[in-house]
Amino acid sequence: QVQLAESGGGLVRVGGSLRVSCIASGFTFSTHVMGWFRQAPGQEREFVAAITVGGGGTFYADPVKGRFTISRDNGKNTVYLQMDSLKPDDTAVYYCAANRGVRPLAQETSWVYWGQGTQVTVSS
Repeated sequence: QVQLAESGGGLVRVGGSLRVSCIASGFTFSTHVMGWFRQAPGQEREFVAAITVGGGGTFYADPVKGRFTISRDNGKNTVYLQMDSLKPDDTAVYYCAANRGVRPLAQETSWVYWGQGTQVTVSS
């Protein structure tokens, strides 16, 4: 049974930092591109970041470039999203997802497995 379990969400002040994690099970983690999406209230889910199977390539949406860092540990079946310089617009439910190498990465239908999400709230 495939599972993606996010953790680490919470409430943080503007300018603060937070790291969310996602532990995967039920599939071969090291052969999947991993990524993060987010969905703010009343908005569509949007791509945030992705990382290649070996971790050597990363991709970011323009709103988070320079502030967020995605990383992975294949030995622990875990992908991370380090979020710095947080803004109120970063408030959303953050979802972990897995991809078999299908492009485009920013398109939801390219991703095969999804987690349940973790709430991140940035207060001003």
